[in-house]
Amino acid sequence: MPTTTWNRHHVLSLADFTAAEYNTVLQTAASFQEVLSRRTKKVPTLQGQVVANLFFESSTRTRSSFELAAKRLSADTLNFAAATSSMTKGETILDTAKTYLAMGTDIMVVRHREAGVPNAIAAEMDRLGVKVSVLNAGDGQHEHPSQALLDLFTICTLIDPASPRLELLKGKKIAIVGDILHSRVARSNIWSLIASGAEVHLAAPPTLLPKLFAEYILEEAGVKNQQFIISSSPSSPSSPSSPSSPSSPSSPTPYSPLPTPQLFLHWQLEPALQNADFVMTLRLQKERMTAHLLPSLREYHQLFGITSTKLQLCKPNVKVLHPGPVNRGVEISSELMDDPEFSLIQSQVTSGVAVRMALLYLLGSGKA
Repeated sequence: MPTTTWNRHHVLSLADFTAAEYNTVLQTAASFQEVLSRRTKKVPTLQGQVVANLFFESSTRTRSSFELAAKRLSADTLNFAAATSSMTKGETILDTAKTYLAMGTDIMVVRHREAGVPNAIAAEMDRLGVKVSVLNAGDGQHEHPSQALLDLFTICTLIDPASPRLELLKGKKIAIVGDILHSRVARSNIWSLIASGAEVHLAAPPTLLPKLFAEYILEEAGVKNQQFIISSSPSSPSSPSSPSSPSSPSSPTPYSPLPTPQLFLHWQLEPALQNADFVMTLRLQKERMTAHLLPSLREYHQLFGITSTKLQLCKPNVKVLHPGPVNRGVEISSELMDDPEFSLIQSQVTSGVAVRMALLYLLGSGKA
């Protein structure tokens, strides 16, 4: 295990994560990945502690991997399902959390369709003066820290399996494609990738990637004087126009000019894919769309769906990621999704257990 001190009591966002914290998670996850390769995959690290999975929203991968991670660490687990809980009788979210607190819960893993719920539960635990940690497993359109961390771990271990670390991504071009507007995964990934020094290219239709998106998320992360460029022209993805030129899909516009920009916005796919090292494609979150933002799924796939043909714009050894669940034939072709030469999707699921073991360990190791 890494010897770096971990002082974070909750994991609610990656906006304020330090490079040291990223590396601590990566190195700890690497240790647990080695544990998971053994015949006996269980360690007594959190024996006697209780991890409650409070999932107010449906989930397969995140919930299952957190439950398995807790069990691999020898913790006792409690699983909450809103549909069969007392919430159907009028119980509030905070009362539900206090009920699990009364049962002796040490760590609460919280997912909710509304942004801010994990923060509210964490604030209530702090107000009560109890040593309960809260881990955000995805809240509305806000954040999904553990998903971004497992994406980071998947990429870094591909580059250097023995020593995954943040600096490995410095200068790498990473394209994030899809429903960025509604994606909590995109927000967390943008912050972790910017912290690594990677060059991040966002690509989506203007309805799913408004021009103020980058200003908003960077401001929320406290990043000052960060340059980002809007581009809709495949021939000049990073060539800025005059600051006084009108902002429109046909007029690339720079903001806060700096010599080495890290964040680019594209309303066409080609410039984002050009010479990319990694491509992260995102699910169309139709359940969060409140308006008709796309003409059709067929047209979306033609313009922004990732296929083997479109990957020819990328570097020859490009790899593709997707947080799941996947709409086959929409965000990514079935052929490409199942192609082990390019797809890291199954590796992401495997990495998820080790990364979530690392997070639970780091939050729970001080509670013994």
